[in-house]
Amino acid sequence: MTELVGLADVQAARELLAGVTRTTPLEPSRPLSAALGGPVWLKCENLQRAGSYKVRGAYVRISRLSPAERDRGVVAASAGNHAQGVALAAGLVGTHATVFMPVNAPLPKVAATKGYGASVELVGNTVDEALVAAQTYAERTGAVFIHPFDHADVIAGQGTVALEILEQCPDVKTIVTGVGGGGLISGMAVAAKALRPDVRVIGVQAASAAAFPPSLKAGEPVRLPSFSTIADGIAVGRPGELTFTHVRKLVDEIVTVSEEDISRALLMLLERGKQVVEPAGAVGVAALLAGVVEGVRTPVVAVLSGGNIDPLLMLRVIEHGLAAAGRYLRVTVRCTDRPGQLASLLSEIAEHRANVVDVEHQRANPHLRLGEVEVALSVETRGVEHSDTLISALRASGYQVVFAAES
Repeated sequence: MTELVGLADVQAARELLAGVTRTTPLEPSRPLSAALGGPVWLKCENLQRAGSYKVRGAYVRISRLSPAERDRGVVAASAGNHAQGVALAAGLVGTHATVFMPVNAPLPKVAATKGYGASVELVGNTVDEALVAAQTYAERTGAVFIHPFDHADVIAGQGTVALEILEQCPDVKTIVTGVGGGGLISGMAVAAKALRPDVRVIGVQAASAAAFPPSLKAGEPVRLPSFSTIADGIAVGRPGELTFTHVRKLVDEIVTVSEEDISRALLMLLERGKQVVEPAGAVGVAALLAGVVEGVRTPVVAVLSGGNIDPLLMLRVIEHGLAAAGRYLRVTVRCTDRPGQLASLLSEIAEHRANVVDVEHQRANPHLRLGEVEVALSVETRGVEHSDTLISALRASGYQVVFAAES
C-alpha cells in the first residue's frame, strides 16, 4: 500500500519554508458570503511568491536534495506555475533548473520561468507530453526530476496552505480548492483532517479536464482520452498514484465546473474582490457561485491557487464572463434596407438603456432576401433579464432577431 503523507511531514515542511514563502492573506468575500448565508474567505495564494502555491512544494523537494544531486541540476514539466516554482526554488537552493513546457504555454509564464533563471524547452501540446520529455531528459542527463504533484515532499509542502488556513480561520467548516494532479488538495487534506477531522475538504476540476471523477469510480488512476480547458494550471490528464490514494482516503468530494462557471468567477473576483486570478485559481470560487457543492457549511475558505494569467487571455475571459453573466449580448437582426433603418434600430436599443459596442452592417449575404439587410451588434446590458427584455422589445417592434446568444 502507498504510505500517506502525515501531519508531521507537513509541519516539518513549514519549518523549511520559514522565511522562504509568504503567509498569504485571508480576505473576506462579501458576494459569496451573501450567496451562501455565512462567512466566506479567500486564501490568496495568487499573492504567493512566483504567483502561486507551487513554490511551497518545489522548495521542500529541492531543498532536501543531496549536494551531489544539486550538482546535477533539476528538471520539471509544467504549464507554468510549477515551472516558476521550481525555477525560483532552484535559484534559492543554488542549483540549475531545466523546465519542459507545452508549446502553447502562456507567454508570460514562459518569460517568468526564464526570468527566475531556468532553461525552458517547449515540447508537446499538454503537460502530460511535457512530463514524458522531462523524465526522458532526467534519465539521459542525471538531472533530478521534480514531479509537479506526485511526490511526498511536494504534497507536504503544499499542505502548509491548510496549516495557515486553520490558524487564520480557526472555525472553518469547509475548504474548497482546485484540483489538477492532486498535490495541493492531498497536502491540505492531510493537515486539515489531522487537526480538524470535521472540516469538509472539497476539490474542484474543470468539467472538460476532470480526471479524478472517473478515476475514483474505477478505483485507480484513469487517463482521459482528451481534455481542454481555459484552466491550464489544472489541465492534467491522469491523477498521480500517490495523490490518488490521498484523495480517495481523505477528500470528501470532487465536483466539476463549466468554462462559463470559471469565467463568471474570474469576473466576480476582478470586479468585486479586486483579485487578479488565473482560471485554475478561480475554480473553487466558481463551484461556490454555481452551487455545485451541496450542503455547504460556513465559514468556507476557497483557495485562490494562482494569479499568473496572460493579459490577452484575461481580455477574452472578461468578455466571456460578461456574456456568461448576461451582460454582453451578441445579436443579429434582419430588417428592411431603407434610409434611417439603422438609426431607428440603434435608437430603440438606446431607449432600453443598452450600450452598443460595435455594429456590422451587411447586405451581401446570400441568405438575405432582396431589400433586406443584416445588422450584427455587440451590446452591453445589465444582465440576463435586461438582455431578454431588449430582445423581446426588438421583436415586438418588427425586427427579425435571427440569432441572439451569449458566447
